[in-house]
Amino acid sequence: MITVEALTKRYGRFMALRGISFQAESGEILGFLGPNGAGKTTTMRILTGYMPPTSGRAAVAGFDVFADSLEVRKRVGYLPETVPLYPDMTVHGYVKYVAELRGVRHAASRADDVLRIVGMHSRRESLIRNISKGMRQRVGLAQALVHDPPVLILDEPTIGLDPRQTLEVRDLVRGLGKTRTIMFSTHILSEAEQVCDRVVILHRGEIVAMGKPEALRDQLQQGTQLFVRLGKAESADVVRRTLQNVVGVASVSALNDGFSVQARRGVDVRARIASAVTAAGWELLELRPLAMSLEDIFLELTVQQGAEVNERL
Repeated sequence: MITVEALTKRYGRFMALRGISFQAESGEILGFLGPNGAGKTTTMRILTGYMPPTSGRAAVAGFDVFADSLEVRKRVGYLPETVPLYPDMTVHGYVKYVAELRGVRHAASRADDVLRIVGMHSRRESLIRNISKGMRQRVGLAQALVHDPPVLILDEPTIGLDPRQTLEVRDLVRGLGKTRTIMFSTHILSEAEQVCDRVVILHRGEIVAMGKPEALRDQLQQGTQLFVRLGKAESADVVRRTLQNVVGVASVSALNDGFSVQARRGVDVRARIASAVTAAGWELLELRPLAMSLEDIFLELTVQQGAEVNERL
């Protein structure tokens, strides 16, 4: 549904995008991750026809975003980071107005339909200036949905929301993703892990990783990581040295109220750790695997790329 090939964008001497390529399939929620300035918004603006690329190609639903810009816009709903709302219009009046601009038939009833989808129908007569930021995000989603596009491009849709509003918007996006292709930009890594089927990690205008979060974990994690929590034991330094001496353990570090133990690849150290703890006369309260988080993956990849860039300079 979305195809990007060798996409480059240059602003004068600054390279915002450096030949990136990826795809988003039909019915997939694709997370687009990276720190501020990584090139996420630039990519989304190109895909929605707001600006042309310097080189490369991008297509949505088979239409080139530059050569067939109007066809692409008919098939894309876009929620930019700053929601384009008119504060003196009512919720329904604004969405109806966007529907009319889009050439939607029966604009008033379609506006009612999408306001029900985003949970804002009960506030249809409220002035936009009088509703909360979370509600404004929902109205922004309504305007992106009003022409029933097969593709949604959402740029930081939960930024600035409180925790409850954030959860509501995430649930809404997951529901919409059942029938549409969604490109979901965020710099909140845990959010992408909860919402997205697959992720693209962007750093300094380049793609540093792409795939399902669990596949990226398997690729980067050098061995099983375990969490060990003890009852009565000696000092943390003594415990750390004891665990470090277990055959097959690569490293040990403090983590919350216990220890993170990194095993060497292909080695199961659980029984040895239990034996070492028992031999020392300590209580073993917890011994469980730790999954590498998306945040860990992101930090690992961006640190690696930064080191590679420094080597080239």
